[in-house]
Amino acid sequence: MTSSIPSGLPNLPDLMDGLPSISGWETQVHSVAHGRSSVFLTGTNIDLKNITTAFAIALHMHQPTIPGGSQGELIGHLQYMFEHPNEGDNHNAGPFASCYERMSEIIPELVAQGCNPRVMLDYSGNLLWGLRQMGRGDILDNLKRITVDAAYQPYVEWLGTMWSHAVVPSTPIPDIKLHIQAWRHHFASIFGWEALARVKGFSPPEMALPNHPDTLFEYVKALLDSGYRWLLVQEHSVETLNGQSLSYKHLPHRLLVRNSRGETIGITALIKTQGSDTKLVAQMQPFYEAKSLPRVSLGTISVPPLVTQIGDGENGGVMMNEFPGGFRKAWHEMGQQGRGTSGVVGLTGTEYLELLEALGCTPDMFPACQAIGQYQLWNSMPSPTSGPRAVDQAIEAVKRANPNFHMEGASWTNDRSWVRGYENVLGPMHRLSALFHEKIDPLMATEGITKQFRYRNALLHNLLLQSSDFRYWGKGAWTDYAKEIYRRGQAILASDF
Repeated sequence: MTSSIPSGLPNLPDLMDGLPSISGWETQVHSVAHGRSSVFLTGTNIDLKNITTAFAIALHMHQPTIPGGSQGELIGHLQYMFEHPNEGDNHNAGPFASCYERMSEIIPELVAQGCNPRVMLDYSGNLLWGLRQMGRGDILDNLKRITVDAAYQPYVEWLGTMWSHAVVPSTPIPDIKLHIQAWRHHFASIFGWEALARVKGFSPPEMALPNHPDTLFEYVKALLDSGYRWLLVQEHSVETLNGQSLSYKHLPHRLLVRNSRGETIGITALIKTQGSDTKLVAQMQPFYEAKSLPRVSLGTISVPPLVTQIGDGENGGVMMNEFPGGFRKAWHEMGQQGRGTSGVVGLTGTEYLELLEALGCTPDMFPACQAIGQYQLWNSMPSPTSGPRAVDQAIEAVKRANPNFHMEGASWTNDRSWVRGYENVLGPMHRLSALFHEKIDPLMATEGITKQFRYRNALLHNLLLQSSDFRYWGKGAWTDYAKEIYRRGQAILASDF
């Protein structure tokens, strides 16, 4: 069930001098992440030959970090909600905290009742740190039970993400991998190295997929370098190689990526379908949609399709109130119809892909896709290896011909740009990143630099400023929070380096 990991790994504290454990063990994290042992295959009770269709659901959990403590210290927004209950929707702090914990209660309950549940969990680094800061280590301990206890490992898969909920298309390219590595460090410090070795799928904040070829290439390269095998992708953020919408959404795809220098790489993508995410997950719509689908073919191999959906695990009345009942009902229904191991069943993403591989399905058999807009872009290029300048010229040419064309990426909604209108945040964000790398990069050959408090402190502020929350929630207090983090980050880099 568990992946083999190197011996002699240190026990990491998840707090070091008051800061989250987000750096310092890059070599160890890399070696653990690249273990090739199967994660679910040896422990699964599912045989794909016995099932018609499958579905997978993921719960996304996040609370930003803000300089909102009584003395201006950095705290999680959940803590701020508890401390200011009369502001806005802060009265929901208690229910939110319960949502972050409840899968640690529901999964053991369902297993004890003879059900065969599955869930994928995506928690931002901000939230994990914030829970520890506010003294809610009990939530982390309870989550650890369903993460490390062999009795529950078959039912729960953790997905990696960007540590500070950064939207990838507008994240400075050198920082994409820093977010990915920081999350892996932090996760290992809380749940252990063996748990980290099982994290093979990646859930991008806001379901954002960059479509600029060089940004996308560096993103996918960072994922592969960090040991990820697959990526969760929003349906309308990709297209076929001919520029069409996907013809079938319930099979894994091969996301093909080419940069301006003509280099190519690829990663497996599980397609999240469109819709009102929280409502679909709360009411277990993927299960009911899966009931209507037949088996399909990958090459000459008959396989069950997978209906995949992710939603906020705590946000909105449907998730706070309707989800627990809907979740329990669906698994009991499956238990009654086929003991949850035949007919329509739930799976996790990595479990499904490993089961496909055991049938003889390889990634090159998956339908190919590319980021939205790539077909128009490459058709405007004189050659696929023309270089960055030619790409920029082609982008401008396509924009003139098609005013709706853009290279800002795509996310969970078609009508939100994470760039336009946010210059007041993006400017400082990119300036702090540039200053960070100007100061830090020459020191990276220094042994132990990433273990030093000053490095971790500078890295923390650089990553925090890139959270999507400072754009999503608009102007006012959220912009002020961003300005303060920027000011502190500048001061740290000026005084400590």
